[in-house]
Amino acid sequence: MLKLDLSNLEGAVSQEQLTAMTAEVAAAHDKLYDPAAPGSDYVGWVRLPEDYDKDEFARIQKAAAKIRSDSDVLVVIGIGGSYLGARATLEVFPAQGIEICFAGCSLSPNELNRVLDKVRGKNWSINVISKSGGTTEPAVAFRVFRDALVKQYGAEANRRIYATTDKARGALKGVADANGWETFVVPDDVGGRYSVLSAVGLLPIAAAGVDIAELMGGARDAMTAFDRRDMSNPVWQYAAARNLLYRQGKKIELFCTYEPSYSFVGEWLKQLFGESEGKDGKGIFPASAQFTTDLHSLGQYIQDGERHLFETVIYVDDTGCDVAIPYSDDNGDNLNYLAGRPLSFVREMAFRGTLAAHKDGGAPSIVIRMDKMSPRALGELFYFFELSCGVSGHMLGVNPFNQPGVEAYKKNMFALLGRP
Repeated sequence: MLKLDLSNLEGAVSQEQLTAMTAEVAAAHDKLYDPAAPGSDYVGWVRLPEDYDKDEFARIQKAAAKIRSDSDVLVVIGIGGSYLGARATLEVFPAQGIEICFAGCSLSPNELNRVLDKVRGKNWSINVISKSGGTTEPAVAFRVFRDALVKQYGAEANRRIYATTDKARGALKGVADANGWETFVVPDDVGGRYSVLSAVGLLPIAAAGVDIAELMGGARDAMTAFDRRDMSNPVWQYAAARNLLYRQGKKIELFCTYEPSYSFVGEWLKQLFGESEGKDGKGIFPASAQFTTDLHSLGQYIQDGERHLFETVIYVDDTGCDVAIPYSDDNGDNLNYLAGRPLSFVREMAFRGTLAAHKDGGAPSIVIRMDKMSPRALGELFYFFELSCGVSGHMLGVNPFNQPGVEAYKKNMFALLGRP
């Protein structure tokens, strides 16, 4: 299980302060099970690692096997919660034997053409993900890729389109049924940013060759472990600590990793917390950084800039490989004192040194430490943050499961486009 380390909050958050938050955290946790609480229609993710549709899960595995057998490329079309969880997973565990490309997550012609170039002359399939089918970015991309698929395969194209959408209604569901596409369900009670452990994330993850049974198993382990109702629960500690820091003026949470391949975990976290907490004039602003790279750019600001941020560091001890630093006869870089040491040792010392420096500089850090990254460990991490976000949002006094502000730009865009 992951380990939560709050030792670098010394001077900012004390154990006594955490203990004093017990009743408040308990009340927020209880709201996730209260049908009268704000957003209670969208808490299906809480029990999802155990209460998922086992028949659909088997269909996902079967469809993934088919995609892997007949396709060189799978184009996953979606935006926000419809792609970030899967993309985060596949950055950590790259696809084997197939290329997974993502489209519909921007309005960039360059990006769309880049993905079109990936499928030319190859066998490929589409997984389009949209609750309604009407979201502009994925809808535009799907039109383009569906047209290309039909031109290449004719009627066979319908056997290469997999739609993850509403179970009974919506534009995409109607078109999918009319054309005989295999469909998977976006659960009614699971919002997009909490949907990585549903068919939304599981089909592309399985198509990449990642063991989704292990991913779900890790989330199930976490669901059991983090249901503990006292301040020894890491979820409670994290939710309490970040709210205490927020009340002290720490308005920005910087999610940090020490592996470039984990950068999209930061992107997933930005949506999860930003869309859940940023409303009613409240909320911690979520940002992300990749260390040590960003220590050579953002590092100056983090160390000496305005004291309005704290860090949440995701640190994995064993990343699966290592490199020994060689001995050099000329020693022009004066690094022979490290000769024979693994690069992971240098990374560990950079991690420790950064924590100490930022703590001394008034930018406290929360550390989430993991022994090794695996599908099971990632499932645990996903669930830890989902539950923490739900609890923390209720502590903040907002509805963690709606997103009224997201519609504002769409309304203006549609008016400018002249949408009927």
